[in-house]
Amino acid sequence: MASKSALLLVAAAAISGCAYKPGPDPEAGVIPVHVPVVSRSDFVFDAAAPNGSLPSSEAARLDSWFRSLDLRYGDSVYVDGGPYSEAARSQVGAIAATYGLFMAQGAPVTAGSPAPGSVRIVVSRTVASVPDCPNWERPAQPNYNNKMMPNFGCGVNANLAAMVANPEDLVHGREGSGVVDVVTSTKAVNVYRSTAPTGTQGLKEIDTKGGK
Repeated sequence: MASKSALLLVAAAAISGCAYKPGPDPEAGVIPVHVPVVSRSDFVFDAAAPNGSLPSSEAARLDSWFRSLDLRYGDSVYVDGGPYSEAARSQVGAIAATYGLFMAQGAPVTAGSPAPGSVRIVVSRTVASVPDCPNWERPAQPNYNNKMMPNFGCGVNANLAAMVANPEDLVHGREGSGVVDVVTSTKAVNVYRSTAPTGTQGLKEIDTKGGK
């Protein structure tokens, strides 16, 4: 009898060891699984710049390239051409200014290097998006495990990613300019201080029997 009990205990221990033990499940918490993801793409254009300046034909090609990229706010324009590219940098800056952009300092690392007598123009574009949204892979009911809905966070975070003009601000943030209009900043405070409290006017008598 004792041997049978021992065998039963060993079998029970073996079966319990095979029990399913789920790992961490993000959908079981309250933090959204769908969050904005910021990605950056670098576009490269090599232009001939004899004597360090762009000929008119190369400037026209560069402008056409900017139009094909739909150059817009949030893009960063760099010039990589060594110490002799200041004249070309000024020309590229003048073309970029027609799109409302300033030149960025430095240049990102790209494959290879510009050929002698040429400069490399790099346009960096940052995009914010929320992958896998919308997501209705699972019905709302039944929800036996009390998990968040698969679409939870898609609406708020997708709108956040869409309304930020420069997606890099989601990563690095942005410091204040330091320029403050005192009149504008104190307008709301002055209205709050100058408005009489509603309690000083007493309670209004409302007649609910007149039917008017």
